[in-house]
Amino acid sequence: MDQVIRARYVLAHSEGSHVWLRDGYVAHSDGVVTEVGTGTPTSTAPVLDLGDSILTPGLIDLDALVDIDHLILDAHHDPAHARSLVGSVEHWRDRPRDVLTPEQRDTLRRFGLAQLALHGVTTYMPIASEIHLEWNESAEELRHLADLTRDWGLRGYLGPSYRSAVGAVADGERTFVEDPARGESGLDEALRFADELSERDDDLVRPVLLPCRIETLTPELLERTAKEAAKRGLLVRLHSLQQPWERKVIIERHGLTPLDLIERSGLLNDRLLIPHALWTDRNPELTGPNGVDLTRLARAGVSVIHCPLTTFRYGDILETFNDFLAAGVTMALGTDSFPPDLVRGMDVGLHASRLLHGHGAASLSGYMDAATLGGAAALKRPDLGRLEAGASADLTAFSLDDFRDGVVEDPLRTLVLNGTARNATHTFVAGRPVVTDGRLPGVDLVALRNQAQEVFEELQRGYSERDGLHRPVEALFPPSFPVLGAESKDARTGRG
Repeated sequence: MDQVIRARYVLAHSEGSHVWLRDGYVAHSDGVVTEVGTGTPTSTAPVLDLGDSILTPGLIDLDALVDIDHLILDAHHDPAHARSLVGSVEHWRDRPRDVLTPEQRDTLRRFGLAQLALHGVTTYMPIASEIHLEWNESAEELRHLADLTRDWGLRGYLGPSYRSAVGAVADGERTFVEDPARGESGLDEALRFADELSERDDDLVRPVLLPCRIETLTPELLERTAKEAAKRGLLVRLHSLQQPWERKVIIERHGLTPLDLIERSGLLNDRLLIPHALWTDRNPELTGPNGVDLTRLARAGVSVIHCPLTTFRYGDILETFNDFLAAGVTMALGTDSFPPDLVRGMDVGLHASRLLHGHGAASLSGYMDAATLGGAAALKRPDLGRLEAGASADLTAFSLDDFRDGVVEDPLRTLVLNGTARNATHTFVAGRPVVTDGRLPGVDLVALRNQAQEVFEELQRGYSERDGLHRPVEALFPPSFPVLGAESKDARTGRG
């Protein structure tokens, strides 16, 4: 559908960077932007006037939770208790199983995808918690997610995750239960799925290889992933450079640092996306020539997916956002957990970085670039992440007309400081509406939320099954305050 979309503030693109247009418009035809400007457009297409809103390129989330969040369960505990939640060696060795039925997994996926859409995300690369699985994600589940992505009109870069080992706990210490054969069969399934998507040649749903965390993969599986990705021209996202324990394990097992292992496997190239990258030589706890890790990442063309909100909640911080940019590393953004709110992520990332490292450590414009241009660069999609003639008509609109949004100084600063991604009212992918007036047309959100709550409670019960001490849910996840029982209720109401 041809259309002209007007808004008070349009984040347009000119001469290689974003610029503001006051009282601007974006015209699109056949899924492509044809005009961006102010005044009267040449297009005679119908006009959608969004009033006191910000119109931006569609947001790109490359570590996007399409799941029901685990962080709400494990981010608020001391390290020893949080470690125990991964499950015992006995469970993973002797009785692993899928906690949810396929129907419940479908509810989980629908819930997660709806959350992404309603928070203004137009392009996503999914993650899901493997802790609730018997081992790997299945291609069949990803086929359903691909169908749902097409039906709702989003862009997805999809593939089932796979691993050679699963993290476990024995006597209170971290260890692994290993099964390399499952890792190889998981990659086989991921490659079949990738070939299926490639044959369909659908611009909305594209294949990518999504191995699990680097410490759960054998060197052989990493090398094979690199070879198959090169053969097919596929992007690879690999969670790595995340924490000291990962580094310690890989050095002990392979005699290499994680980055050296990545390079030796053949993955250190411009098709690699690394979520987090918190543990580089910019971290003060590491020694070595200043900048060498970032230089290696930049020289290879690696993209880093920064997830500021999740990083902050686990008590960590990137060292530093602007250091990565200055080194020439492509920076994209991810949410990694709930809520999938890139606006809150920008706020937290910017201010946490400034608190620890000063005002030169990060900039709001840099974060917005990462959520748009950086994500597009990581995906090798110059048609995404910008509003200019010839780009894909992927757009996100944030309303600023709520009294609680306050007055407008700069539209982006106002949105980030005073609002959240819940200000999103409309999104478009290739010109087609996805979110309209803050709703997903045809989706019963009340029913979906109720179903998701039931699934979440089933997931909670699964932790007790995996727990080495078989503690009940109430012991594993104690409430923030005591919950009054029936006898207290009687005392409060005065009825016996």
